[in-house]
Amino acid sequence: MGKNKLKKFRELEDNPLVLQYPFGRLRDEGFPLRGRWGEGFFGNSKPIVLELGCGKGEYTVGLARRYPDRNFIGIDIKGARMWSGATEAQREGLGNVAFLRTSIELLGSFFAPGEVSELWITFPDPQMKKVNKRLTGTRMLQLYRTVVADGGMVRLKTDSPFLYTYTVMSAEHNGLEIEARSADIYSDYHAGDALVDIRTHYEQQWLDRGLTIKYLAFALGSDNTLEEPPGADDIELDTYRSYSRGYIQMPQDMPDENTDR
Repeated sequence: MGKNKLKKFRELEDNPLVLQYPFGRLRDEGFPLRGRWGEGFFGNSKPIVLELGCGKGEYTVGLARRYPDRNFIGIDIKGARMWSGATEAQREGLGNVAFLRTSIELLGSFFAPGEVSELWITFPDPQMKKVNKRLTGTRMLQLYRTVVADGGMVRLKTDSPFLYTYTVMSAEHNGLEIEARSADIYSDYHAGDALVDIRTHYEQQWLDRGLTIKYLAFALGSDNTLEEPPGADDIELDTYRSYSRGYIQMPQDMPDENTDR
């Protein structure tokens, strides 16, 4: 492990905005803030918004700046990634930001039913061949229902035509109310809207490659069992990959084969 990464891990340990709870302790003791994030951490009763797979935390921090009337928690298993957002939020003295280092699969161990008001999912791996790992797959949506309040929203921002198409099909098939959808937010939204004003590290990469950015917002619902949408296996797969380390792929360099990124 590089010295820079070790330095970041040490700084995360000292950052009061970052919570890292070992699984063994979680199993034996439970999480003390479960059901009391508002009073126990933020010191208020404002709505709680999660960014799942927050990476560098651009949306967590960007939304917290824009909406001081809400509390934002970025969740990721990769500590070295969230260091950027956590350091920035601490430096700015943002009182409505936290970062939680854990697996998304463990949401129910950290949040009580109804404790979360909405979710942001920004540029996840589309997991084209692994529906159970897909962050908008029905298995994961059922998990989110265990912590999100009735009427809570899921907000997906993605470069992936596959994931966007799949999630629209899933929402429609399961009768989940769609609040907004766009296959190209930079055509449909304008400066002043958080969708285009806040850009993640990966988003800028996709824009540099000439790709369009997609957005879908839908209500989770709570009164039906979710099913995978018919025809999902026939959705055309994405035909490009993420950047390889140290190499910039431009549109003309994109491979033609259908592969997971």
